[in-house]
Amino acid sequence: MPANLPRLALKLACAALAVQAFPALAQAQPASRDDAPALLREATFADLATLADSAPLVVRATVRKMARVEDARAPGLTPGMGRFYVDADTRSLLTGSSPIGQSFAYLVDLPLDARGKPPTLKKQDVLLFARPVAGRPGELQLVTPTAQQLWSEQVEARVRSLLKALVSPDAPARITGVRELLFVPGNLAGQGETQIFLSTESGSAASITVVHEPGTVPAWGVSFSELVADIGHPPKPETLEWYRLACSLPANPPQRANVSEGVEAMKQAAADYRMVLNQLGPCVRNPVGR
Repeated sequence: MPANLPRLALKLACAALAVQAFPALAQAQPASRDDAPALLREATFADLATLADSAPLVVRATVRKMARVEDARAPGLTPGMGRFYVDADTRSLLTGSSPIGQSFAYLVDLPLDARGKPPTLKKQDVLLFARPVAGRPGELQLVTPTAQQLWSEQVEARVRSLLKALVSPDAPARITGVRELLFVPGNLAGQGETQIFLSTESGSAASITVVHEPGTVPAWGVSFSELVADIGHPPKPETLEWYRLACSLPANPPQRANVSEGVEAMKQAAADYRMVLNQLGPCVRNPVGR
């Protein structure tokens, strides 16, 4: 028996135990299946923002070798995927305060082709969205089983921009829902204002304001502080402010949130909310390996 097999068997046994630490995942909409490399599609802005927002560590690494974990030892594995124990070399640390060595190991779920083979990642660079493993300095745990992206200069630039925005003193808070929806008519016909007050994870202020003036199209803006919203300048696509709104606002606010006085005012508030969603556009995601 080759000398390296007992070591590999030990690694796989550890992998089967370590995978229990993967957090529960919300089910994403499946992408169409082509071949394995095609399934490693480039992540959308929303995908990268979600990963960057949840990862204590973002690491660029080079894959040195991979070993598949038996499906029976990979609980929670999605059909069409395989779980792999990966040895990688550190290239750079984009963010994180935890020290990491020149090399480390981690688990990742990868799509399989029709022959049951994963994409060829050996010697390729990847970006990992991860957290340290307590008591195991030579291991990282991905924040989700598929929180790995093929590295490119463009992807790294987008991630660095997101990381910078996330640590900014005026970074927008995570939105958890719609608290109140209120339309107040003005003194003139066609005049009025809708205020949409948002709940945030931190409890900080966040609101959307839609202004109606006679003879003009409604204008809106958002504020993630106590300051007045910048009307007429809504968040630009693929910014952190846009992501917070487009990927967090519900399609329909709770009925009890609409506190406008009268049926017509309630209809206008609801119409303004739909307008904001339409102008934000969809939160497009492309889950890797789905």
